[in-house]
Amino acid sequence: MSIQKNYEEIIQSLPANVKLVAVSKTHPAEAIQEVYNLGQRVFGENKVQEMVAKQPVLPNDIQWHLIGHLQSNKVKYVAEFVDTIESVDSEKLLEEINKQAAKHNRKIKVLLQVKIAEEDSKTGMEVSETKELFLKYLQGHFENIEITGLMGIGTFTDDTEQTKREFLFLKRLFDQLSVQKKLETLSMGMSGDYQLAIECGSTSVRIGSSIFGARDYSI
Repeated sequence: MSIQKNYEEIIQSLPANVKLVAVSKTHPAEAIQEVYNLGQRVFGENKVQEMVAKQPVLPNDIQWHLIGHLQSNKVKYVAEFVDTIESVDSEKLLEEINKQAAKHNRKIKVLLQVKIAEEDSKTGMEVSETKELFLKYLQGHFENIEITGLMGIGTFTDDTEQTKREFLFLKRLFDQLSVQKKLETLSMGMSGDYQLAIECGSTSVRIGSSIFGARDYSI
């Protein structure tokens, strides 16, 4: 298994307007450095403790994306350096990100995570909650964050029609909100379904195992 070969195949398969977030969770800093050396600058981590451990030993120009569920009390550990938090699923979390960003005199980019899957295990906000939070943002709340788009995780299923419905559902909401403020990032699609996600309008895909290989959850 060649990380370089995997990465180059993925990059070549992506349209010019689609950003790759290389999901490096459970993989060592050495593997991230290898992909960095191939030109990748955007990396995604699920857990705060992993991101905090890897960030100091890797190049400063990496754009770190927090893509996993984030507890409000852990925002302070990444607020100084995180580029984007893709998993904002509550007003409470958004308020905490805003507060911690202000302490470092910076703006943190965020994506609002919308629940599009039918599985109860998947997190995210309902559409009504998403719209309310976006409206508050447009009214001038949350001065130290920038909502740049939406994120969604499809149902874990082999039913591509269901996945397609979920992705198109999120794309419609993205288009509706973009009428009020131009959004740039629609983050949907992972190793198993990213091509379908791109067909449905995704502008950012989160790919890990197809680049780095199987994850080691024992670490």
